[in-house]
Amino acid sequence: MSSENADLQARVSKVLAEEVMPMLQMDGGAIELLDIIDGVVRVRVHGACSGCPSTIMAVVMGIEQELRRHVPEVEYLVAADF
Repeated sequence: MSSENADLQARVSKVLAEEVMPMLQMDGGAIELLDIIDGVVRVRVHGACSGCPSTIMAVVMGIEQELRRHVPEVEYLVAADF
C-alpha cells in the first residue's frame, strides 16, 4: 500500500470512527471499512438496520456526505453485501 493510500485510509477511518460510528451505535449499528480503491470507499454496515435496503441507502448517503466533507478525495461510498 502506498503512503498516499495509507494516508487516505487513515483519514477515512478517523472520520468513520469519530463522526459516523457514534451515530450508528445509538441505533445498535456499526460500520466496517473494507477498502478504498480509486476514491471509492467500500464499507459493510452491521446492526439492527443492516438488512433493510432503504435504510442502508439512507445511511450510505449520509455517510458519503460526511466523508466527502472531511476527505474530498472520496468519490463515492459503496455498501458491500452482507
